[in-house]
Amino acid sequence: MAKSKKRYVCEQCGSVFSSWFGRCPHCGEWNAIREETIVQDGPKKAAAVKRDGDSVRPALLNEIAMEKMRRLTTGIAEVDRVLGGGIVPGALMLLSGDPGIGKSTLVLQLSVAVSRHQGSVLYASGEESAGQIKLRADRLRLAADGLWIQADTFLDAILSEAEKKHPGLLIIDSIQTMYGSECDGAPGSMMQIREGTNRLLTFAKTTGIPVIVIGHVTKDGNIAGPRVMEHLVDVVLYLEGERQYPFRILRSIKNRFGSTDESGLFTMTETGLTELDNPSSLLLAERATANSGSAVVAVMDGMRPLMGEIQALTTRSVFSVPRRTAVGMDYNRLIILLAVLEKRVGLSLAAQDVYLTVVGGLKITETAADLPILLAILSSCRDSVIDSNTVCLGEVGLTGEIRRVPHCLRRIREAVKLGFKRFIIPRGNHEEVVGAVDASCRVIAVATLQEAVAAVF
Repeated sequence: MAKSKKRYVCEQCGSVFSSWFGRCPHCGEWNAIREETIVQDGPKKAAAVKRDGDSVRPALLNEIAMEKMRRLTTGIAEVDRVLGGGIVPGALMLLSGDPGIGKSTLVLQLSVAVSRHQGSVLYASGEESAGQIKLRADRLRLAADGLWIQADTFLDAILSEAEKKHPGLLIIDSIQTMYGSECDGAPGSMMQIREGTNRLLTFAKTTGIPVIVIGHVTKDGNIAGPRVMEHLVDVVLYLEGERQYPFRILRSIKNRFGSTDESGLFTMTETGLTELDNPSSLLLAERATANSGSAVVAVMDGMRPLMGEIQALTTRSVFSVPRRTAVGMDYNRLIILLAVLEKRVGLSLAAQDVYLTVVGGLKITETAADLPILLAILSSCRDSVIDSNTVCLGEVGLTGEIRRVPHCLRRIREAVKLGFKRFIIPRGNHEEVVGAVDASCRVIAVATLQEAVAAVF
């Protein structure tokens, strides 16, 4: 007779306990421990994993044949950029993102592109039927002879088909809909997700077939399932963007085979996700150069410079406590910068509402945008227009000093491509920039916020 017992597993770190805790003793997360029921039919022997002789024996690092680990180019340049040059054979990759952001669209386009260049692809979907995937492919105008579709949620059957067909790439859409015979529990449970990820990892490493797994996210924006899943996979990708804007950014949170500094930029169209060759020009396409409260900034998205527009609006407040609103940047950072502006420049905003937005859905997290943010606010307050050919860079300290920013020259070169000729930069970056830009460009180095204000207005 089958025996059952209960155990408690932390969703965040995967730790297992014999009793429930409100707070995980290992990772400290509250309300993350869930009950699981394990059914035991009797003693089981560990399944033997079939291995090649070369994979069992240790090998000297200098003698490993690299031709066996040649990357597979996907045919989508932005995806290859994020992955570090392509897909590594035997890699297990996790792709996550908000609902409706375009995860399934991206992997379908990726499947078609890989099947055209690198051989067949097996697309296993537990969320759509084969007819629904065909309908979506027709809508996106996608067609490929080497793309196999398997609408199934039984992981054993999917891996069996993958072993028979030996495709160049296996897609699992999504891990939360899959279940296997090696453990009990409903699809999407902690046990099924953990065991399913382990089986996919073993399959990828023993066969050399790369696997891309789509994962859902929680309402807090975290990847749904046990935290151990992110530790097991080789690559964690996150597709992000705002619903009201067509822009999508593919970021690498974890990459064992490349850098996590790169990002891929796309725009959502009727035919799916389209690569952005020049995103900066698109972000500045509708900029009104004759209005006050606008400043241009060059931010770094990984190692790629992006030009964006910051807009500020100050109006007389009718509230007892003036409003402060920030879209696309940290609210607390805005409060600090407003205090610096009032203290070091003498601009009182106690009776003014301040609204700040980063145009185009761009999100700014680095401090290099401090100076253009303050200049945009000052421009709106004084109703004075900043020269349309000016780009400002610099981190602003609490004492009003302008601190150097990383990759200043790379930012300026991106701005020069779009026709900008005047640059306000920190004095600490002057040496690396002077002589490296075109003679027609004017570079003004400033050390304090007061100097920057005098140079712009």
